[in-house]
Amino acid sequence: MDGARLPRPRRLGLTGGIGSGKSTVAAWLRERGAHVVDTDAISRQLTQPGGAGIAPIRAAFGEAVLTADGALDRERMRERVFRDPQSKAMLEAILHPLIGEEALRQAAQAPPDQMVVFDVPLLVESRVWRTRVDQVLVVDCSTERQVLRVKQRSGLSEAAVRAIMAQQASRLQRLSAADIIVANDTDGLADLHAALEALWRLWHPMHPPAAAASSAF
Repeated sequence: MDGARLPRPRRLGLTGGIGSGKSTVAAWLRERGAHVVDTDAISRQLTQPGGAGIAPIRAAFGEAVLTADGALDRERMRERVFRDPQSKAMLEAILHPLIGEEALRQAAQAPPDQMVVFDVPLLVESRVWRTRVDQVLVVDCSTERQVLRVKQRSGLSEAAVRAIMAQQASRLQRLSAADIIVANDTDGLADLHAALEALWRLWHPMHPPAAAASSAF
């Protein structure tokens, strides 16, 4: 990373494949003072009972994809979109504009001198998000490491994890879209925190180092 060619972004797009450690990086940046907008959290809010996404989802897919209390049945919907690309496109057409609108509303709450980090799992897959950020930071690790981490934390089989990964951009696609790459292919957090600290010092040369965060992958 070259500090002469890496000005601090006002708006940073953060992404990475499942199991990459993206959430750990988001938590670290939040602790350092960045204003983090979590699009996964927004998606969950939109699909809770009474959320803004529920009515259009019901109209498009029927009651079968909702729980008894009126929330989106995420497991049932996940199975459906894995089997049916058209259902996936329909769901994205409903949720992505709502997510984008709420993300921008939350970003607008940050003061002008605060970095805004958009935590977007599908940033590379979206044409829109690249236009909303100044730089894209990709948290990268090998596909084998992704599979191992997700299996350990979720109990899913390797086949199930790889099916999820197949729905996301490939590792090569993410790396090709990156302005900044943070490697996270080792056990523990020491190497990851060191890389983030070096990056933060490029952006904020007057800020003292911070104590290491304790977030898990």
